[in-house]
Amino acid sequence: MPDTMPENTNRSPDGLTRPSKATVMWTMASLCLSVLLSALDLTIVTTAMPSIVGTFQAAAGYTWVGGAYTLANAAVTPVWGTVADIWGRKPVILMAIAVFLVGSLLCALAHTMNVLLVGRVIQGLGGSGIGIMVNIIISDLFSLRDRGLYLAITSLVWAVGSAIGPVLGGVFATKLSWRWCFWINLPVGVVSFAVLLRCLKVPSPKTPMAAGLKAIDWAGILLMVGGALMILLALDLGDVVYTWSSATVLCLLVFGVLSMGLFAVNEYKIARNPVIPLWLFSSPTKAAPYVVFACNNYVFIGLAYYLPLYAQAVLGASALTSGLYLLPLIVSGALAAAAAGLYMQQSGRYRPVMYIAQGLLLLGTGLLIGLHFETALARLLIFQTLAGIGVGMNLDPPILAAQAATTVRDTAAVTATMSFVRSLATAVAVVVGGVVFQNEMAAAQGALVAQLGGALASGFDGDLAAANVEQIARLPAPQRLLVRRTYFQALRMVWVMYVAFAGLASLLTLLIRAHTLRRENEGPVLGVDRARPDGAPAEPGNEMDSVGRSENGSGGD
Repeated sequence: MPDTMPENTNRSPDGLTRPSKATVMWTMASLCLSVLLSALDLTIVTTAMPSIVGTFQAAAGYTWVGGAYTLANAAVTPVWGTVADIWGRKPVILMAIAVFLVGSLLCALAHTMNVLLVGRVIQGLGGSGIGIMVNIIISDLFSLRDRGLYLAITSLVWAVGSAIGPVLGGVFATKLSWRWCFWINLPVGVVSFAVLLRCLKVPSPKTPMAAGLKAIDWAGILLMVGGALMILLALDLGDVVYTWSSATVLCLLVFGVLSMGLFAVNEYKIARNPVIPLWLFSSPTKAAPYVVFACNNYVFIGLAYYLPLYAQAVLGASALTSGLYLLPLIVSGALAAAAAGLYMQQSGRYRPVMYIAQGLLLLGTGLLIGLHFETALARLLIFQTLAGIGVGMNLDPPILAAQAATTVRDTAAVTATMSFVRSLATAVAVVVGGVVFQNEMAAAQGALVAQLGGALASGFDGDLAAANVEQIARLPAPQRLLVRRTYFQALRMVWVMYVAFAGLASLLTLLIRAHTLRRENEGPVLGVDRARPDGAPAEPGNEMDSVGRSENGSGGD
């Protein structure tokens, strides 16, 4: 249990104790710096990859420099929540930052591709912890009523970092060295570490190392990390290194799913302190926020990945210009997240935000289907802005809805599970979108062969289509027009698939119950004895939850 409470606090006119403004300012500044680090590292290497591969003369590393980070980042996500519940938030986020900085230093000094990949794995482990712990700490520091605003601020920083990452990577690669993509993390990370060490005041249990290690659900961690890695690795390798029907990919998928099944059994029947408590999904209304969150991230990542392909293949834009065309999606989403957070703080309601957001997301993605080949660029930018607003408004409400539906003891588990769901949705979105696109391009091969000839048309077949976009501009005008129309039709089916997921999220939003986002805040339940003495989980429906009402209580909308 906590041995200290936050030291720097003020009592507001309504009688509630909150962190002082200075504490909030310094803490949020350091948390935002941490988020910026994690976001930058996710995208900064994309434009520096040719320089990195050229330095090591290792073409095979092109895929793995990005994949090593994302695989490690996704696989261990829920583990950080478990560790933070046992030993407290502050030491765990400091450890995550330290791990991230060690990985960054290793990458910056790397003289072989293998060393660089090891550094990227270490970075991914630390980056995962940073992302999780920032959201958990915000949830601990602020009430449900206030935390939406602060979560939105970090979402805004994440969006900005993700957007400027490729730009910085390109500048470093061309003007300095690609190694600066990693050197830049060190001063920023050290400042964030120092400020958090000095200013972060959160409860911390004095858990002995031996007792903490004994309390960890090791079987669950091994099954979950192993299963997630096998599934994500299969998605990463499928149709890139191996065919989908290859023994390697099929074995990874089968054993990955089997491991996740055993993980579910372990969490439900055996684990006393489960990594992902299955009672979080004990009813459709409790499970709905996670599925909505997954679907929305699925659509967002899919659009962010395939809209630049549309701009290059159909509109004839350069790689740089296609990135600029994506800014309306990212900027509108970031601003919408901040506006939604402010509304929820003032009103204490999240369902109206979710309803409006899902409507805009469904509208924006649906309008993409109706685009005509000759459609002006302005319409494309408007449609993706609508989708961006819809995604941005709904970045944080599902998290608040899930937290409000359970007890304060599960805050870290809810947050970590949401991040894990997002990681899986991100990986699957790109792969499934690629399968749809490649199948459509393969189906159009007959028409392309008739007009271009077999040799030329084969360059736009299936998995080669996305890689050979630059070849379109070299074709004679009539053939170029035909190929661009083919890409247009193939991508239209990709939009149809994403609209289906946006529609599913809209329907499931109706299942989410309303809870008043109260201003009172409860401290986290930490330590090794978080489960009830009989080993059964606390039932939110039988005790007062973190919003001060039972799960069967009336809503606040």
